[in-house]
Amino acid sequence: MAFRKNPRTLLLKTTALAAVAAFLQGCAQTPAQQTPPSEATIAAHVAAATRDAGTDLAPLLALCKPAPAAQPPQAEMDKGLRALIDKPAPPPGKAFDNLYFVGADWVSAWAIKTSDGIILIDALNNQMEAAALIEGGMRRLGLDPAQIKYVVVTHGHGDHYGGAPYLAQKYRARVVMSEADWTMTETKLEFATPIWGAPPKRGAGDVSVKDGDRLTLGDTTVTLYITPGHTMGTISPVFDVTSNGRKHRAMLWGGTAFNFGKNVPRLGSYIDATRRMGTVAEAQKIDVLVSNHSGYDGSQGKLAALRQQPTGAANPFVIGTPAVSRALNVMGECAQAQRDRFVLQ
Repeated sequence: MAFRKNPRTLLLKTTALAAVAAFLQGCAQTPAQQTPPSEATIAAHVAAATRDAGTDLAPLLALCKPAPAAQPPQAEMDKGLRALIDKPAPPPGKAFDNLYFVGADWVSAWAIKTSDGIILIDALNNQMEAAALIEGGMRRLGLDPAQIKYVVVTHGHGDHYGGAPYLAQKYRARVVMSEADWTMTETKLEFATPIWGAPPKRGAGDVSVKDGDRLTLGDTTVTLYITPGHTMGTISPVFDVTSNGRKHRAMLWGGTAFNFGKNVPRLGSYIDATRRMGTVAEAQKIDVLVSNHSGYDGSQGKLAALRQQPTGAANPFVIGTPAVSRALNVMGECAQAQRDRFVLQ
């Protein structure tokens, strides 16, 4: 097992320079060049998102609906969470030769199989789900949960960290989270509810990551990009997958919804993250995009299609780099529409 900090690669340097150039270009605009938020700009962003979504990415357009300016009351939030958690779980499934879905109906968990164990991405709502769906799902797919070496928590909300303490203790797995979200879960939770399991407590073997850090286990390296917005330390992992003997590059977008209330700077961070990862997607020819909520990536339908199709058929998870870029554009345009709504309030 190896964990490498901030690799000095040409790609990261190029991406960073591009991001700086874009930032400076934006700063160079005069007030006359900047379009003030209005109902017209909101409509334009929604129209752009709708155009980019087409029919294949339509679920992402849910982000273009107006987001609430404040979190719901605790009782209302708990009731909604309970209804989502109580939905029957789909069967586990094999998306690629080395990537497996072991999630619930509402929230996903993904297992990356390597030559030296398993990297689990997200851990569902609580210990009960971790035992039934992650451990149980792995066994149904021929995987051994005892091989879980890392649990990467994409962001510090309980539907993703809830089962992490149970898995970490049982299998001595190392929990990986960004420093921003470790700090948030250790001090003041953004969403606190007894429905979720307690957040993991950072131990000596656990890992705090920075943007661009690489997690290597056996023959697999996962690059961990910080994509702030959904939380300020959201992680979006990028890694290789294989299908029908062909290698593909996959991105798991780590946090999607605008559920943090009226926070214009945070939406700005989200927008910047979609633009930056669009550059990464183009540079690395990322042609697979998955989510930690299957309502956004259609993973349940794609897994069902894989179970029915003949060996060697095209993998529905491979959508192509242009579609990945369009998806990031949709999320960014919807975030811009929401930012303009908040500015006008």
